[in-house]
Order: sequence, then structure tokens, then C-alpha cells
Amino acid sequence: MAAAHARRSIKSRSRGNAESGGLLSFIGSVVKGVIIALIVTIILVAAFALIIRWLSPGATVVSVVNQALKLISIAAGVWFVTRKNADGALLKGIFIGLVYMLLGIVAISLLSSVPIAFNSYLADLGMGIAGGGLCGMILPGIGKK
Repeated sequence: MAAAHARRSIKSRSRGNAESGGLLSFIGSVVKGVIIALIVTIILVAAFALIIRWLSPGATVVSVVNQALKLISIAAGVWFVTRKNADGALLKGIFIGLVYMLLGIVAISLLSSVPIAFNSYLADLGMGIAGGGLCGMILPGIGKK
């Protein structure tokens, strides 16, 4: 009887610690997802740069592929974070997309001498939020029976 009470007490204390670490765990998941998305971006952009060199596609093709690479990168980050634990996948996806796009906007604004329209920034943020949220809703359920 005393042993059962002790086990319940330990479980309730450990549950309390998990809840207090919930925000830190969430932030850690978002950071991991963004890092994975950035790594995937670097790999995909390097591969696409080689393709551009060989094929010389038009500006429209480059723009479309650029957007697709961003979405693929966000999806990879969301999948990596939610593949084992789907708790909060929608919010994780939204924040991974948002932070990823914010980092991209900051990088472009620092590296580019040409001013970019504010509407483009908002469109990128919207795409990151929507794409990350959709990936957060869809990807955790793939492959589960």
C-alpha cells in the first residue's frame, strides 16, 4: 500500500516537472526544426545552383523552385521534430515556419543592397506560417497505423 502511494507520488511529481519544462521543450523543438530546415535549405540550394549552372532556367522557374525549396525545408524541419512525438505538431509547425522565414528575411535584407517590398516579406511570413501549420497537421499522421 505504501509502495503504491510512493509510486503515485513520484509519477505526479515527474508529471509536474514535465509540465514546467513544456515551454522549454517546445522552444527546443522549434529550434531543432529550424536548424534542420536550414541544413536542408543549404543542401537543396547547392544542388539547385548546380542545376542552374547547367540548364540556365528563366527567372520564373527560379522563383517557383525557390518557394518550393523553402516549403520542402520547412516540411523537413517539422517532420524531424514531430516524427516521434506529435504533441503540439500544429503549433510547432507554425513556429518553425515563422522563425525559418524570419531568419530568411533577415538574411536577405542584410545581404541584398536592393530594397525588397514589404508585401514580399509579409507573403513569405504567411507562406511560412501556413506551410508550417499544414505540415504540422499532415506529417505526424503519415506512416502511422
